[in-house]
Amino acid sequence: MNVLITGAAGFIGYHLAKRLLDDGVQVLGVDNLNDYYDVNLKKARLAQLHPYTNFTFQFLELSDRDSVIQLFQCHSFDYVIHLAAQAGVRYSLENPWIYIDSNITGFVNLLEGCRQSSIQHLVFASSSSVYGANTKTPFATSDSVDYPISLYAATKKSNELIAHTYSHLYGLPVTGLRFFTVYGPWGRPDMAYFKFVKAISEGQPIQVYNYGQMQRDFTYIDDVVEGIVRVMHQPPQQPLSQIMSNPTINSQARYRLYNIGNHNPVQLMEFIRVIEQAVGNRAFLSLLPMQPGDVPTTYADVEDLMDAVGFKPITTIESGIHQFVEWYQDYYQTQSSRLPICC
Repeated sequence: MNVLITGAAGFIGYHLAKRLLDDGVQVLGVDNLNDYYDVNLKKARLAQLHPYTNFTFQFLELSDRDSVIQLFQCHSFDYVIHLAAQAGVRYSLENPWIYIDSNITGFVNLLEGCRQSSIQHLVFASSSSVYGANTKTPFATSDSVDYPISLYAATKKSNELIAHTYSHLYGLPVTGLRFFTVYGPWGRPDMAYFKFVKAISEGQPIQVYNYGQMQRDFTYIDDVVEGIVRVMHQPPQQPLSQIMSNPTINSQARYRLYNIGNHNPVQLMEFIRVIEQAVGNRAFLSLLPMQPGDVPTTYADVEDLMDAVGFKPITTIESGIHQFVEWYQDYYQTQSSRLPICC
C-alpha cells in the first residue's frame, strides 16, 4: 500500500505518518517547511520518520502546479491524505494571500493530480472553523456553514465545495474531516495549549481571550489519527443522492464529511486548571476581549463518524495534557542541552 501524506512535517501529518509506517505502509511525505512556526520543530518531527525504510520525504510547494503534476507522474498512490494547509485564524488577518496560495491553489493542484491517477480515496483536512457564526450546538455536518468569520475558515469551506465538485464530475472518492482543536505531543507552538504550558512553566502571564468565557472541544492527536486511518480504509461507495434524505438534490459525488472531535467541550478556565496541575505551576492571567475571527464555543457531533467507522475519540483532557506536558518538558530540556556553550 502506498500513501501520500501532504504536510508530513506538520503536527497531524507527522503522527499519521508514524502510525502508518509502524503498520508497514509505504509512505511518501511532502511538505514545504514554511516558517509560520518554528521550522526546527518540523525538522525534528521529520528526523523521527527518516529512520523508517518505508518512508520517503520530498520538499514540495503544492501551489507549484508543475511540481504537483510531476509528483503524480513519478509515483503511484493508493491513498492520498491531504493535511498541508496554511493554518491559523488570526494570522489570516495579517497575510491573506498565503491562505489562497496554499489552501485554495494548492488544493486544486492536488485534486487535479488525484483525478488523473487511480487513487482509491482522497481524505482531506477541513476544520471546525467552518461552522463560523453558528450558534446551534453540537455542530453537525448537516448544519449550514455559509457564514465563516475568518479567511482561514472560508478557505476550508471552499475546499469542501471544490472537493465535492471534483467527486461529482470525476467519480473521485473523497472524504473531508472537520478537526476540532487537535492537541498533543509534537504539537503546534501557535496553539493556545502550547503557549499556556510554555508561559505557565516560565512563570509568565497567559493571554485569556473573551475573559475566559470560552469552551473548546479538545481532541487528542492519537484519537485524530485513529479516526483518519479508519476513514481512509472506507472510501465512499454510494453517491450522495442515494444516502441523502433530500430528493431534490442530485449529487453523484462519492463524497462524505465527518467531524472529528471529542464531543465533550471543556471550559477554558477548567482547561487552564488542568494545565496548572500538569505543569505544577500557577497561571497568571491576562484577561482580554474576544479576538476577531474567534468563536466562543466549539462542540462536535460525532454520531456520523461513529456510524461510519465505529469510533469516537476517548482520551480525557487530563490524560492528554499530561502526555503533552511530559513531551514538552523532555523536548525542550533536550533542545537546551544541545545549545552551544558561549565563550
